Amino acid sequence: MSEIIDALDQLEKEKGISKEVLMEAIEKSLDSACEKDFGKDTDYEVKMDRTTGKIQVFANKTVVDVIYDTHREMTLEEAKHYDPEAKLDDEIRVEVTTKDFGRIAAQKARSIIVQAIKEGERSAVFDYFASKEKDIITGIVQKVNDRGLTISLDEKMETILSEQEMIPGEHYRTGDRIKLYIVEVKKNPKGFKVVVSRTHPDLVKRLFEREISEVADGTVEIKSISREAGSRTKIAVYSNDKNVDAVGACVGMSGTRVNNIVDDLKGEKIDIIEWSEDPAVFIEHALSPSKVISVRLLDGEKSAKVVVPDYQLSLAIGKEGQNARLAAKLTGYKIDIKSESQAKELGEEYYDDNYNDDYDREYDNEKYDDDYDDEKYDDDYDRDGYDDEEYDEDYDREDYDDEEYSDEEYDDYDDEEYDDYEDENSGSDDKE
Repeated sequence: MSEIIDALDQLEKEKGISKEVLMEAIEKSLDSACEKDFGKDTDYEVKMDRTTGKIQVFANKTVVDVIYDTHREMTLEEAKHYDPEAKLDDEIRVEVTTKDFGRIAAQKARSIIVQAIKEGERSAVFDYFASKEKDIITGIVQKVNDRGLTISLDEKMETILSEQEMIPGEHYRTGDRIKLYIVEVKKNPKGFKVVVSRTHPDLVKRLFEREISEVADGTVEIKSISREAGSRTKIAVYSNDKNVDAVGACVGMSGTRVNNIVDDLKGEKIDIIEWSEDPAVFIEHALSPSKVISVRLLDGEKSAKVVVPDYQLSLAIGKEGQNARLAAKLTGYKIDIKSESQAKELGEEYYDDNYNDDYDREYDNEKYDDDYDDEKYDDDYDRDGYDDEEYDEDYDREDYDDEEYSDEEYDDYDDEEYDDYEDENSGSDDKE
């Protein structure tokens, strides 16, 4: 039986399967062989020597005058061979291993080891991917079809990236490398399944952690993300070190850091804004690149009324309401946007207490200059972002107040006006 011990030692070393666990499994499996040889009602025990691998079967027999069941009873004379002080009705433990039991045990042990190898390998692969849950993994495209992509993950298993989890407009070919976010690793009757996504907001967060050391070490904290995959992301960041500019750290010199992330997302625009604990200030930042005149928070509600200059209403709302929608998801507030003219017609309810009729419409040039400071907002940098902590995987865009941004309320919204504004105020196609 020493061959079994050698085999178990090798399995423990190569597959990480505990030798003790395997031995216990072998002992348990041999119970069925004992039932065949000794009967189901026999009180027996299978033991495997941890050093030699020798397998023995022991049975407990009762000492009686007359034997009716040889598997469960023995005479006093027989009992004296095991225990000289034995007497009637005593329980005596005796070895009952048969000649054929060694062959049966070897067959059972072999099948147990083979099964244990398979289960051990599956368990090791499961543990490997479970440790990567909620993180990024790089896969290789194996097959492209109408349902999505078949992807090999670290040469350990294959998974499916469904069409719904792919970024709109992305195209891949067999052999392409692709970065994926592992949403969940869940067991099923056939083993387990690795659920991956390219549209999940946390994909952007993990990319920032990998690319930007200040985010990875916690100096810069990602407070919130909102994302419409393939189009635009808004991400709110905050610096825990007063000497570190959160936005500047994420942008990098000449936009190199954020541009690397944009490349990974196939050109998706990313707005990086500064988070503020003041909801009104946060909402103002979230609506960038639009300028904001006033933000009024409604008491007892997660809602805000925002006033913007007349000529910036379309910019604040964005194409098809995207800028306002992402800002609402980023801040967690419902945002009702009105132009300055509309707000004056509706009354002072749209202005906060600090609003002044003599408000300087030229605004603070140092804060709102369209030619942003190159070191903080590089011309080649496109600021878009999205929120991790605020994001809900089951978020339904219908939960966002569609009536607030309906065609009826914003029937004066003109995409061409938005496009013209971007063309006039952009140094490149990416700058907002």
